[in-house]
Amino acid sequence: MNDLIEPAVRGEPDSVLQWTSKSLRKLSSELKEKGYSASHKLVGQILKEQGFSLQANRKTDEGKSHPDRNAQFEYIHEKIKNFQHENQPVISVDAKKKEIVGNFKNNGKEWHKSKEPTKVKVYDFLSDAKGEARLYGVYDLLQNKGWISVGIDHDTAEFAAETIKRWWNKMGKTLLSRC
Repeated sequence: MNDLIEPAVRGEPDSVLQWTSKSLRKLSSELKEKGYSASHKLVGQILKEQGFSLQANRKTDEGKSHPDRNAQFEYIHEKIKNFQHENQPVISVDAKKKEIVGNFKNNGKEWHKSKEPTKVKVYDFLSDAKGEARLYGVYDLLQNKGWISVGIDHDTAEFAAETIKRWWNKMGKTLLSRC
């Protein structure tokens, strides 16, 4: 079985870290080719006994950070403090996750009569969607107020600029009439 498991560093058979992305059935089949008989269930049991478990990968490798990264954030932070001290607007703009439009499950909750949830499709296939909605948020740090814009524009920069314009026309200039 150990011959079928991959070392963490290819070419180092004695590597402490090992894994496999092969299915239990694939491992069972490969064992059979080597003259051993083991069902996929037995293969799973053996892997578990050897300390293996089924795991998703984890984002931990950040790569190299920009040498001026901290200086960039310090510069931005200083600008924010100066603008706030002068009672000038400071906004944060961010893109939210794309959402498929249609009768699909979402992570939110709504109040309904007991035992009467909204019925939605079992599968969230993009082909069944009416489209995709993109969400942008504008947050005024000084006023502690936010604005969400929903659209279908695929041009991210154009949509971000349009969102800021709409925020200013509908909310910003009222809150910040002195500007």
